[in-house]
Amino acid sequence: MKIVLATSNKGKVKEIKNLCEDYEIIPYSELIKEFEIIEDADNFKENALIKARAVFNALNEQLPSGYENLVVLADDSGISVDILNGAPGIYSARYGGGDADDKDNLYKLIEDIKIKGVKSSPAHYTASIAIVTKKGEHSVHGWMYGTALTKAKGDGGFGYDPMFVPLGYDKTLGELDDEIKKKLSHRSKALDLAKKILKTF
Repeated sequence: MKIVLATSNKGKVKEIKNLCEDYEIIPYSELIKEFEIIEDADNFKENALIKARAVFNALNEQLPSGYENLVVLADDSGISVDILNGAPGIYSARYGGGDADDKDNLYKLIEDIKIKGVKSSPAHYTASIAIVTKKGEHSVHGWMYGTALTKAKGDGGFGYDPMFVPLGYDKTLGELDDEIKKKLSHRSKALDLAKKILKTF
């Protein structure tokens, strides 16, 4: 089955490909020109659905016949830090501002936790996966709990991984092996549920 990802984020594309080895995964930008998608919902589920719908509709408008059975998958995910009342949450990807990259976001979050006068805080990741096909829409969630640190450790992963220690571990996601991260990942848990839906197509 060919699955089109409603993202061009290289980190997400790589991770989803690794977690879905039984499927052919294609970023939508390999099929059509990238375009801006306004994610204006107030939760992960609706933002994931907005992305999946937008890409599904664009593909159907711009591609020739023969692509009607495409499966579009979108992920909306982020980190929520308890000491910051759940921030950055749905704003995780743009926490450092409109032009911010992963490092900008990471270090802004570290500084904001430091401002609270603590060295760490309970935190969790949320991943919402949306699937859109001509037959309908589906969504699932996955979570990973742990601790957000005020320092970055490790070069692995992407986003906030170097500052997040999963529950039961003493290393950050930036330090842990990929195989361990596969078992723990919020995205992995959500994709496991998504695969059950994909098997019904």
